[in-house]
Amino acid sequence: MDIRRLSTSSPDFEAAFSQLIAYDPQGDEKVESTVRAILAEVRARGDAAVLEYTRRFDGSDAESLRSLEIPASRLASALSEVSADKRAALQAAAERLRSYAERQRLEAWEFKDAEGNRMGQRVTALDRVGVYVPGGKASYPSSVLMNVIPAQVAGVREIIMVVPAPNGELNPLVLAAASIAGVSRVFTIGGAQAIAALAFGTESIPAVDKIVGPGNAYVAAAKRLVFGTVGIDMVAGPSEILVICDGHTNPDWIAMDLFSQAEHDETAQAILLSPDAKFLDAVSASMTRLVAELPREAIIRRSIADRGALVQVRDLGQAVELSNRIAPEHLELSVESPQDLLPMIRHAGAIFMGRHTPEAFGDYCAGPNHVLPTGRSARFASPLGVYDFQKRSSLIEASPDGASALAGIASTLAGGEGLQAHARSADYRNKKG
Repeated sequence: MDIRRLSTSSPDFEAAFSQLIAYDPQGDEKVESTVRAILAEVRARGDAAVLEYTRRFDGSDAESLRSLEIPASRLASALSEVSADKRAALQAAAERLRSYAERQRLEAWEFKDAEGNRMGQRVTALDRVGVYVPGGKASYPSSVLMNVIPAQVAGVREIIMVVPAPNGELNPLVLAAASIAGVSRVFTIGGAQAIAALAFGTESIPAVDKIVGPGNAYVAAAKRLVFGTVGIDMVAGPSEILVICDGHTNPDWIAMDLFSQAEHDETAQAILLSPDAKFLDAVSASMTRLVAELPREAIIRRSIADRGALVQVRDLGQAVELSNRIAPEHLELSVESPQDLLPMIRHAGAIFMGRHTPEAFGDYCAGPNHVLPTGRSARFASPLGVYDFQKRSSLIEASPDGASALAGIASTLAGGEGLQAHARSADYRNKKG
C-alpha cells in the first residue's frame, strides 16, 4: 500500500513533517462566491429562494417550504420502524451521551467582597439552535445525537434540524435519531441555503442563535460567512487520527484504526508514530492486506497516499512532542501505560487511552462528543459540549458602602482614559464626596 515513511533521524525530516501537517483552512474562492450569492438571495427572498435552491440542488418537487417540514409523527414512526438492534444501539448511545453531557453544565456562582459588593456569574441557555445534518445515503445518525443532546441538556428551548433529502433519499436512522434526541422541528433542506435560512430566518423557518453540525464545502463556507449574525460551533476540516504506539499492539488493530478516519474522505489524515521500525513494517503489511476487504477501499487508498504517514520516532517522549505540534482531532495512546504520557499531552481534541480504546468508540457511543477541533485548532479549541449552548452573564451589585470604594477607582481610571461621563457616573455613587 502506498504510504510515506518518515524517520525523525533523517536530515530532511523537519521539512517533510512540516509539509505533512500543513493545513490551509481557506476555502475555494469560487465556492465562497457562490455561497455569498445564495446567502444574499435567501436573506432577501426567504422561503422562495430556499425552495428554488432545494429544487435545483436536491431535485425536490415541493410546492412550498412548509411542505418540507417533517411532522413529529413521522419521526416517531421512523423510530418504531428501524430494526430492533439499530434502535437499541441508538438509544444506548443517546443515554451514554446524555450521562456525559449532564456533567458538563456550567454553574452559576456568587461571592461578596470585603465592602459588601456582590459579584457572580449567571448561566442561561441559548433560546434556539440550528443543527445541520448531512443527508442522502451517506447521512450520519450519530451526528444527530452528538449535536442535539448537548443542546437539549443545556436547556435550549427549540432545536431546528435541517437535513437534505437529495432526490427524496432520507436515511430513516437519521429521523429515528432525531426522535430519540428530542429535536423540535425538522426540515428537509440542505446546503448553503439551509444555513442561510437558519441564520436569517424565513417565513417558515425561524432564525436561530447558533448553528452546529458538519457539512460539505458549501456548508462550511456558509457557516463561516454567517458567523457574527449567529454563533457557530466551528468550521471543520478533514478528519484526522494520530496513533502513538509502543509496538506491542496487534498491527491489524492499528491498521484498521488508521483506516477508520481515512475512509471518511480522500482529504482525511491518518498518522502512526512508533519507535519500533519492525512494528511500522508490520502495520504497513496489515494495511496492504486489509484494505482490499473494505467497501471504501478507493477512498482509503487515496487518503493514505496523499496525507498518511508511518513515522519512526526516537522514543515515546519524542512521539508526544510531535503530537503536540500536530494537535490532532483524535489521538490514540496505544501503549502499555497511557497514563504516563497523558500529563505531557497539551493539544488534542479527544484522547483514547490504551490498546482497547479505538477512535470508533468516541465516534458513536463512549459518551464524549465526536464534534472535535481539526486542522491543528485543538491548540485553542475544544470538543462540542453543553457549554457551547450556554451563555454566561456577569452579576455586579454594589452596596452603598462598596459603591464608594469602587467609585474612586473607576473615576480615576476613567479620567485617565479621558472618559469624563464614566468618571462622573462613578462619582455620583461616592458618598465620600
